[in-house]
Amino acid sequence: MILPLFDDWCVRSFAVTDAEAIAKYANNRHVSINLRDSFPYPYTVQDARRWLRAVKKHQPETGWAIASSREVIGGIGIHIQPDVYRHSAELGYWIGEPLWKKGIATAAVKAVVDYAFRNFDIIRLFAGVFEWNPASSRVLEKAGFIYESRMRKSVTKDGKHIDQLMYVMLREEWEAKSR
Repeated sequence: MILPLFDDWCVRSFAVTDAEAIAKYANNRHVSINLRDSFPYPYTVQDARRWLRAVKKHQPETGWAIASSREVIGGIGIHIQPDVYRHSAELGYWIGEPLWKKGIATAAVKAVVDYAFRNFDIIRLFAGVFEWNPASSRVLEKAGFIYESRMRKSVTKDGKHIDQLMYVMLREEWEAKSR
């Protein structure tokens, strides 16, 4: 799968050859502090290889690389929820710090939102943002997500209990803006 963004940027399927570039950008405390503890720090090439093996098993494909023609600089994906939440999906993404504030994350989120609503039986996409990450909130807002709630002290990261901000886009909102 390839979703062109702008200039040389795209969202594409991961390749086994992406491990070194993933580790290069993921091994950054400023990146990992904004992600779940399952995203390790330090982040090694071995961690990247393990991630690539796991993501390649997902059928249908739900995790993708954010990349230029030269290398991967981040990742983005959706996680379809189980049981009574089966028509909802969680969106997650990260980009290497040298590429922040260039519009790449916003473009990637918009492309994956379009792809998700066109290809999956979901009515709700949501993304949680740690309270200390206003840049991620701005990415979601620019992509059309609506701030829905503050989940007080719902996250424990680095021994701190922090709030998570919940952003949501419903299929009907996406359809209205896609017309």
